[in-house]
Parts: sequence; structure tokens; C-alpha cells
Amino acid sequence: MSDLKRVLVAEDDRTTGEEWSDSLTAWGYEVAVAEDGDRALELIKSFSPHILLCDLKMPKRDGLTLLKDIHEMGLELATIIISGEGQIPEAVQAIKLGALDYLRKPVDPHHLRQILKTLSENISVREENLRLRRRLMETGELGPIYGKSLAMRRVMNAIERLAPSSASVIISGESGTGKELAARTIHELSPRRSGPYIGVNCAAIPDTLMESELFGYERGAFTGADRRKEGSFELANHGTLLLDEITEMKVELQAKLLRIIEERRVRRVGGTAEVPLDVRVLAASNRDVERAVKEGKLREDLYYRLGVFSIEMPPLRERTEDIPLLIDAFLDFYAEREHKTVPGMDDECRETLKAHPWPGNVRQLRNVIERALIVCQGQTITTADLPPEFRTHSQSDSGWFRVRLGSSMDEVERELIMRTIEYAGGNKTRAAEILGVAPKTLYNRLERYEEH
Repeated sequence: MSDLKRVLVAEDDRTTGEEWSDSLTAWGYEVAVAEDGDRALELIKSFSPHILLCDLKMPKRDGLTLLKDIHEMGLELATIIISGEGQIPEAVQAIKLGALDYLRKPVDPHHLRQILKTLSENISVREENLRLRRRLMETGELGPIYGKSLAMRRVMNAIERLAPSSASVIISGESGTGKELAARTIHELSPRRSGPYIGVNCAAIPDTLMESELFGYERGAFTGADRRKEGSFELANHGTLLLDEITEMKVELQAKLLRIIEERRVRRVGGTAEVPLDVRVLAASNRDVERAVKEGKLREDLYYRLGVFSIEMPPLRERTEDIPLLIDAFLDFYAEREHKTVPGMDDECRETLKAHPWPGNVRQLRNVIERALIVCQGQTITTADLPPEFRTHSQSDSGWFRVRLGSSMDEVERELIMRTIEYAGGNKTRAAEILGVAPKTLYNRLERYEEH
């Protein structure tokens, strides 16, 4: 296959199109020319250009319509718009639709050549990164995400496809399935990777503090506000913001959140000035998001705004073929962190882990592997190195705890909560699901226990 970058020139003036074609060919590009928008669309499909030089005004299909078509097809095509006199507003609109830049007629050849050189270099880097990611995906890796199962391949393909854009994404799935990891991977594979990544757990922050946490506050805005504080949106500016457990945010605050996402500017609590924002917003939830909308826990308009794309993280029990891959990845990671030789694991231990129901999902498996590596005395991990509930075929005892007569309700409640968190592999959100309470209720109980 040729290493030449392919450039499509969409220009209705035959003489101008031929001049550009001759120049581009002399500069080392493979060139095709379309004299109207319909022909340009055909060549985008057949010629597969890397770069599109597109006149704004063309017969049959103008430049703006062509850009919309490219977007709807889900194509990544570096586009430079060529505008004539008096077409600046349309050129600006083209930028909003995804064009990288616009040039005024008559086009300066030196400037055009420099732009194309820069674009070609960026495309080469992106293509090499894409080839590398696809080689890793063939072995079951995408950044820190592992899996060869069909369910995880779908997740990895979705992440790879949507990461380069700035579109919002809702990531759903049970607690411990890796929603935050998916969000971070989207950020790392995006053009915003050099910007900040900020995660906010909406279930862990009290309602009274959520607004100031997200939007920040000015000095004197309320008692104790002795200085200005930037909120999560400002901290994530030019980067990515993850709103974890979005359905736990009170509905009144969701309305303000929607306005800020739509208007791309935020006003701190107690402030008057608005701060412009360039933030990609990702959201995650362990609930059925559509059901949360029906139950009034998530505003429908916010759901549609955030859910441009959606990713469902599968529970570990539905991707058991990935468990060996995850075991080896966690062993490598924790052995390096603990400065140990990577131990082996006997077949009985691996089969025991594969047969476990994993209520805490991948997070629980990770914790079990970390513990096993620490307690292992030899060069091979066995079932003796696993937690007690893994070391017996009869797990009936692990599902019970004794209540001493004379105990208070608070003592019984505390024991039940702590045992359930342990059963869920340390996953507090999953423990809240098992107990049938809201995550915030569980976090409030734990804070109360710490105070006493």
C-alpha cells in the first residue's frame, strides 16, 4: 500500500481544481478532484482520502452539507474549508461542524503546503497509534482494559471509535465492572490526553456540598468560604470530567448541570462572572439509566444530552473467559509494585477463581489477587492463599454472621454493613445494592461509624 497521503479536492471551478491538483501532486500527495458535492461524497467512500480540501459553495451539495454527511457517517476526515469573499460566517459554522481550519480565496500556496504538512504528520502518528492499539486489542488489551470475550471486544471497539471525538458518553454497568477505567481510557486515547482528567463521585458527596464541589465558590459565598475555590468543571477545563453515579445527584442540581453543559460556561457559587469551559463530560452509573429516567432520578433532557454515546460494561460472571487474562495482568502489576518475582498459580486455584460468582466484579478479583500475592510464601499461589470463602466447597458459613443477644440495633446494623462490604469485595456501591439502600445512605453510615 502506498504511503502517500490521499487528498480530495472538492472545487466546482475546473481551472482552480486542476491548479490545486498539480500543486498537491508536486508536493507528494495522491490527489482526486470532485466538481460538486455529490461527486465528493462518492469519492470519500471510494477514494478514502486522509484530507479534504472543500469549497464552501458547490453545486448539488455545499460544503456545510458535506461536513454534516461526513459526521453522520462517523468518519474521521481532516477537512480544510475554502471560503470566498463574504463567506466567513459559513466558514465559522464549518469549524463548529468539525472542519479543522478555513482558508480565504485566493489561497496562499506556501500557507496551504505548511498546513497539509502538519496535518499529514499528525495523521501518520494517529495511524501508527491506531495500528498499535489494534495489535494490543488482538491480545485482549486496550490501555489498562483487558478482555478477549465478545462482550469486552464490543466495549473496546466502542471506546476506540468514540475516544477521538468530544462527544459525551454514559457508561453503565454494575459496581466494580470498570466504568471509571473505561472513562479514563477514553480520556487517554483522546486529543485531550494532555489535559486534566477529573472524577467526581456523586454518591460520596453530600447534597449540600455538591454544587460548590462541581461549580466552585467565591470567597464569602457562605460561612467558611474564606477563599475562592475552583470547582470540578474549572479543574477539568481543556480535559475530561467524569460524573460517577450521576443518578445519585439531586434532580434540582441536574437542571443547573444541564445548563452549564449546554452553555459551556460556569458561574461559581456567590459569583457574578462566568468562566468559559471546554470540557468533555462523561457520566457513569451502576443503575439502569433508562429506568432511572422513568423513575425521575435522572432528568430526561440531561440523559439525552449526556448519552450521545453509551457503553455497557459487562459483569465478570458474563465474561468468565477473561478471568485468566485478568489474573495474569493483576499478578504482573502487583508483583512489580511489591518488588516481587511474578508467581505462578496452580490449576485448582485458577478453576476456583473462575467458578466464583464475583458479586464485586473485576474490582473484587483485583483485591483477591493482591491479597494472594502478599500472603503467598512460595513461587505458586494456591487456594490456601485465597480468602476463607474460597477455601471451602461449602460456602454456607461465609454467608452468615452471629448476632449476640443483648447487642444494640446500631451494633447489629454496623456488623451487617461491614460484613456485606467484605462480601462485595470492598465494593461499597455494590454493598449498598445488596442491602437495598442508596449509596449515599451507606456512605453516611460509614462516616458516622468513623466519628465514633
